[in-house]
Formats: sequence, structure tokens, C-alpha cells
Amino acid sequence: MFYPIAQKVMFACDAEWSHNFALGSLKRLAHTPAAALWRQQLPMKPVTVAGIRFDNPLGLAAGLDKNAECIDAFGQMGFGFIEVGTVTPRAQQGNDKPRLFRLPQANAIINRMGFNNKGVDYLVENVKKASYKGVLGINIGKNKDTPNEQGKDDYIHCMRKVYAHASYITVNISSPNTPGLRDLQFGDALYDLLQSVKNEQLDLQARHDKYVPVFVKIAPDMDLVAVNQVAETLLNSKMDGVIATNTTLDRSLVQGLQYADEAGGLSGQPVRQKSTEVLRQLRAAVGTKLPIIGVGGIDDAESAQEKLAAGANLLQVYTGFIYRGPELIKQIVTSL
Repeated sequence: MFYPIAQKVMFACDAEWSHNFALGSLKRLAHTPAAALWRQQLPMKPVTVAGIRFDNPLGLAAGLDKNAECIDAFGQMGFGFIEVGTVTPRAQQGNDKPRLFRLPQANAIINRMGFNNKGVDYLVENVKKASYKGVLGINIGKNKDTPNEQGKDDYIHCMRKVYAHASYITVNISSPNTPGLRDLQFGDALYDLLQSVKNEQLDLQARHDKYVPVFVKIAPDMDLVAVNQVAETLLNSKMDGVIATNTTLDRSLVQGLQYADEAGGLSGQPVRQKSTEVLRQLRAAVGTKLPIIGVGGIDDAESAQEKLAAGANLLQVYTGFIYRGPELIKQIVTSL
């Protein structure tokens, strides 16, 4: 009952201010009696993917808790796993404000945050302090001022820092808000990056005596040829899984709405169909060889089931969670 009231208050304020206020509150109150406002005991729906056992298949997507400051609070809500980040080697401010816009008529958000975060060392310290014992993914990226030709160095730097603390690692090459980043999704650039990531993963496995799977997060703005090419590279590079998809640049479903022409990635209901189609094409291309985390436009049990039917092994929510709160987690998990 608390969330509709809290949402009404926050939606009356600036979107990024509300985001930061909510995270600050969750961080501050996670270990106080106030956590009863969002704490949920959900039925166990265990599933094993990429050698990892998940209490249930629904996770929190990266981007909400970039600095891993609220892991415990999100864990209390009943997520089967949590993904934090995107984190970069060095702290960076991200793009100029305003950079976060709500489109409530479409249950959507546009953001051009630009990997704003406090750096990988800060994130690791927060992960070490958290009491959460569930599955934790850590999403890594490159700094904005790092040329693409040297981008793999940033990813490897982050891998080395987070490897011991992650259940899995996500290589984010699909955000539309870092100039040129999506160029890393294709051709020789993708193969070179993923080969370097794979070699580092195997070195880290030997050093830490544990294997941490690596997933790759891709964009929804691809045609079938591009999807098949990416799938082939993922398989050849022996990646452990893929996350489909990130936000879209397509504005066809929000034309005429306030903020629709703002630059950035669009998430929420308008990306649902496009994301599911890429997921379906990807599943056809990789068969059973790669697990897929489906994300994009999931805001009820029906859209969750749609992603599973298209071939997802696991699910993530972000924008739907902003609009519906912890009740969405409960509805989806109990429906599975």
C-alpha cells in the first residue's frame, strides 16, 4: 500500500531527484523496522542457469542501483537476483542534466544518464559491506573518454576488480548513451573484445579457483542479420549467456508524447515487442547453447510469460518496477 503513495509524491518531483531520493531512502532504511514497508516473503521458484541456482527467475536489471548502494533493500523485496552497475574503472559524472524523463502515458522512461557512477572501487566496497546472500550480477562498461580501440582494457580492469564478488558479470556494449559504445556489438570489434574478456575470465578462474559466468547485454535495435551475426560471435567466443535487451532509440510508439523527442534510450512498455522479437530471433540462432535473460517492457505476469515463451531462461525488470513497485515482483513470481 505504501508504494502508490510514495510514487505519487515522487512523480510530482524531478525524475532524477526522485530516483536519488528513493535510493538514498532504501540505503538508509534497509536495516531498520521501516524495511517492513517493502519486505516480501515470496514462494521459492528455483531455477539453475549457467551453473548458478536462482531462488526465482526474476531479477532487477542493471542501471537502477549503479553503485551497489541498495543491494540489501532490493534483496528484501523478493528478487531472485540483483544486477548492479553499470560501473566503469573511474568515477564519472555522466551526461549533462536533465537526462531522465518519465512518459507515464506509455509507462515508459527515457534516459541518457551516460554511465554516471562512482567507480569500480566504490562499488566493490559496497558489495563487500552488503549482507545480501543471493545471486549478484555486476554490469561493467568503459569510461566515456576511453577510445573504443582501448575499450577492452576498461572491461578487463573492471573484471579483475569485481570477479571475486560477482555471481556473474555482464559486459555492457549496448547502452545508447556513451558515444560509439554500440559499435562494439559488431564484427571484428565484438570478437576482439569478447576474446580478450574470455581469456581474462579463464585467467581469473585459475587465480580465484572459481568460475564466474560472463553475459553480454545487447541492444534491441538490430535486424535479423545483425542478431545472427552477434549470436555467432557469442558462441564462437564461448560466452556464458546474453541479456536481451537494453533500451531502444526507436520513438515510433511514443510519438506526440511529452519528452518523446528527448535523446537517450527508451525503456518500458514501448520496447516490449521489439525486445521480445530480438529475444525470439536470438533463441532461434543459438538454440539451447546459450541462456538468455529477457528484459524490456515487462510490467505484469503476461509480459513476463511472453518473454519466457520467446526463449528467456531468466527475466529482469526496471521500468515496470518503477511504475508498479514491489507488488510487480510478487505478481510475476507467484504466477510462474
